[in-house]
Amino acid sequence: MANSIKARFRDWERAMTRRFGRRIDTPAERRGAWLHFNLIDHAFLRTVWWNLEEIAPGIWRSNQPSPRRVAYYARLGIRTILNLRGEKRHSPYLFEREACEKHGITMLDIELSARKLVKREALLQLIGLMRQAERPMLMHCKSGSDRAGFAAVIYLVVVAGKPLAEARRHLHWKYLHLKSTDTGILDHVLDVYEAETAATGETLEHWIATRYDDEALTRSWKAGRR
Repeated sequence: MANSIKARFRDWERAMTRRFGRRIDTPAERRGAWLHFNLIDHAFLRTVWWNLEEIAPGIWRSNQPSPRRVAYYARLGIRTILNLRGEKRHSPYLFEREACEKHGITMLDIELSARKLVKREALLQLIGLMRQAERPMLMHCKSGSDRAGFAAVIYLVVVAGKPLAEARRHLHWKYLHLKSTDTGILDHVLDVYEAETAATGETLEHWIATRYDDEALTRSWKAGRR
């Protein structure tokens, strides 16, 4: 019964996205996209809850910003927004891209997942984007809980040179990241890295480039949950 209700809700969400969330060219399309942004993407919840924090000098993490928040970030001096949700033609992306262009902010896109590990190449691309981005920079996902937390860990360890134990606090329930759920697979990646490099001190970037295997990590994650 519960699965059936969930499936119907997902079908409704997809139908709403197809109908309302893909264009903002006309006033009618913009109104429909704004409805989609607030109801389907839950922007109304993010009106006062930004999940915003400066993780290092000039480097911020947050949830999905609205156009008004992009304008606020521009006034703060943010030069780059790193969008961890990928380049997708739906309302949050369209409104954010438009707002960044309006306010002179560079928007970089890469798609991560909160519950499924991406390929090695994507993580190496993420590191490259972090290094090339003009500061100050803000990075975000939808809720700012999981993908933004994982990206914050990678930034702090690989780019800023912080200890992993210190950086891992960004995958924490205070940002609404819950290790006990499916998003705990992100913590598992770091657990395996620590275990495999305890004796060698291999850097996280080198481990990602040479030993990170999304399929093997997914199998070991699932095996540990049985």
